[in-house]
Amino acid sequence: MHLKDLPALGPDVDFQSLEFDYARPADFDLPAPAHHPVVVVGAGPVGLALAIDLAQRGQAVVLLDNDSRLSTGSRAICFAKRTLEVFDRLGCGQPMVDKGVSWQTGRVFCGEQQVYSFDLLAEGGHERPAFINLQQYYVEGQLAARAAQLPNLEVRWKSKVVGLVQDAGAATLTVETPEGRYDLRAGYVAACDGSRSALRQLLGLESRGQTFRDRFLIADVRMKASFPAERWFWFDPPFHPGQSVLLHKQADNVWRIDFQLGWDADPDAEKRPERILPRVRALLGRGADFELVWASVYTFACQRMDRFRHGRVLFAGDAAHGVSPFGARGANSGVQDADNLGGKLAAVLRGDAPAALLDTYATEREEAADENIRHSTRATDFITPKSPVSRLFRDAVLHLARDHAFARALVNSGRLSTPTVHAGSPLATPDGEHFAGRAVPGAPALDAPLAGGRWLLGTLRGGGFTALVFGGGAAADAAARAAEEAGVAVLRVPQRAETALAWQRYDAQDGTAYLLRPDQHVAARWRRPTADAITAARDRALARAVEPALEAA
Repeated sequence: MHLKDLPALGPDVDFQSLEFDYARPADFDLPAPAHHPVVVVGAGPVGLALAIDLAQRGQAVVLLDNDSRLSTGSRAICFAKRTLEVFDRLGCGQPMVDKGVSWQTGRVFCGEQQVYSFDLLAEGGHERPAFINLQQYYVEGQLAARAAQLPNLEVRWKSKVVGLVQDAGAATLTVETPEGRYDLRAGYVAACDGSRSALRQLLGLESRGQTFRDRFLIADVRMKASFPAERWFWFDPPFHPGQSVLLHKQADNVWRIDFQLGWDADPDAEKRPERILPRVRALLGRGADFELVWASVYTFACQRMDRFRHGRVLFAGDAAHGVSPFGARGANSGVQDADNLGGKLAAVLRGDAPAALLDTYATEREEAADENIRHSTRATDFITPKSPVSRLFRDAVLHLARDHAFARALVNSGRLSTPTVHAGSPLATPDGEHFAGRAVPGAPALDAPLAGGRWLLGTLRGGGFTALVFGGGAAADAAARAAEEAGVAVLRVPQRAETALAWQRYDAQDGTAYLLRPDQHVAARWRRPTADAITAARDRALARAVEPALEAA
């Protein structure tokens, strides 16, 4: 199948069964390597998202993948609200939400007794749910369908990168195909090729961190069950004593079950149906009618590369960092890497920003990786205590949590993914006036309903800098004129009943203005902005005033 045929397949296509055709690239027959502005390596969710973002921003993109299929098995299934907002900006969020299972409630059990429950999106006024559960191959399929709509995005299947060298002008990639090898040159290379990144190995780099001495079984089963679409997590349940179990519903009546196995478990033996089926029956009941769809046994690690930028090569997603699956931080943080990098790389390629802007991709997303690793490590230590003292603490917390709110805050079955606030980023202009609320410089913009059934983030999909101006009076008019004088697009938010929540979330007054980056993060905010202030904040967000030493990094 050719990628261009994907949009005609409809939302119910089984993306896992698709196989894409290899096509001889034009580069193969050239006397010298062709130069491409940017090459993305890896057609998983991160690589596809980044390639789409760059193509939507007008850049010509080549996307290389060493396979010809989408992912096997459900793999990443839990996609957070912020990631869905990114997919909306890329033009493919709605079919994912339509197909996925929306949820926001989690329940934690100890033994047979519920310890507590939580609501991940207790407040209303958001277009997207807290999370959807959707198999990774469906997410990749919708991203691939969107990629097929973009004429400046070329996906090359069965194209394995086997060589990489850099010089002052470009990076040269050697690509192995069914017809042989060829070279191409790239202004920049985005390494989105997963936890076993070939590009990382070709550069002699590695990830560092902690590998956890435990094993878990993933079992995807298809069944019709009365369980609600919630996240259920058991500590020491009677059907799997001494260990933990996680239950999630996915699309197509497929349920994800994670069983903790312990370090001494034999991975090959535990993947056999005769070992899996009794575990599932113990959870569901002996008379349960289900079908085993996919299974895997994994050991996980929390680790990252020391630096995400190495000259003209930028690492993103699992190629740059890895976490345990508790908290749904892997794929979500990877897509948010792509969200951060796309606008910055496009600005550099257009000549609107110095190459030093790419250093801020590295520093911001290294900060995000560290935050995710902290949360993931703490969750893993709580779920799988490795000493008698830590187990005593864990069990005491679970016992107290049944009746005491303070102990519930200590229960950690995986702090679920939230976007990192880059409050200390050099791209963020510090506040000069008092503001309340969460929309601080460096934070992602907050969604809210607008008039006419529109949503705030839905109006920000153009991909450039935007001034969000509140009000309709003289102060708001002056703020809008200042933004236009600075060459920034303006979104007016008048004060009406429909926009009250937006005003509240942005602590707005007449004339309040927020400058939003291309990745929908807050760059700066003012009560009464001037054109000079907006220009300076935009230049800061593009790293235009950088030290020469940074430019050469």
